[in-house]
Amino acid sequence: MAYARIAIQKKMLITIFGESCTGKTTYAERIKREKFEIYQGKDYLRLDKSPSEAKIKFQKILQDAVADKCQIIYVITEVGDIESVPEGAHRILMKQDLETIKTRFAKRMNLAELPEPISKMLERKHRSFDAVPHDEVIIL
Repeated sequence: MAYARIAIQKKMLITIFGESCTGKTTYAERIKREKFEIYQGKDYLRLDKSPSEAKIKFQKILQDAVADKCQIIYVITEVGDIESVPEGAHRILMKQDLETIKTRFAKRMNLAELPEPISKMLERKHRSFDAVPHDEVIIL
């Protein structure tokens, strides 16, 4: 399978990031092995009642993953969350053209056509991850 070709043997923290509807979760599920745990967005908040404590615990988990103590796939949907990714993680940027993103988003919302405010929001966010350092780019 082509998805297994990424060099994850030495890096057990894989970050997958990109705009909405670019295939991040789909790709995470495709490359997941039974030992990988997937965190999406703010899932880490379940680690503690206090959001700040949850973030500290999650940072430790990410550091452990980089040190090969556990295997994590972290799916990121907000550019600001990239800051929490430690050095040594394998970074995958998921990309897609704007029209495909809009079509997928409408389908996700069970709509034939996106409302104008949502369409404009997607246009504003389009390519927002392009400047983020990454190891590879994938288009699904």
